Amino acid sequence: MRTTIYLAGVTLCALAACDATSTAPGPLAMDEAADLASFEGARAGQAEMGIQNLGYELVRTEGLTAFWFNRETGACARITTSQGRYSDVTMLPSGDC
Repeated sequence: MRTTIYLAGVTLCALAACDATSTAPGPLAMDEAADLASFEGARAGQAEMGIQNLGYELVRTEGLTAFWFNRETGACARITTSQGRYSDVTMLPSGDC
């Protein structure tokens, strides 16, 4: 619980420093605090619990690619694993999950 609160606080602090004029690659059905990009490079087995603690659930897999969805925020993430680590983490529109 403390870790989740801490991660949320760190994320919010980082977001407060963002340039409000920056644009995302496309409209996503999520807020920026739900972005899982920070998990890229993490050991898959250890990071999975962290993703679940953020409210995501595994909705499907395609080989070494997993799709995670957060029903509360509508956020969707595609995570590819290579050599036991998350090699690519991409946030997608909610319809992709």
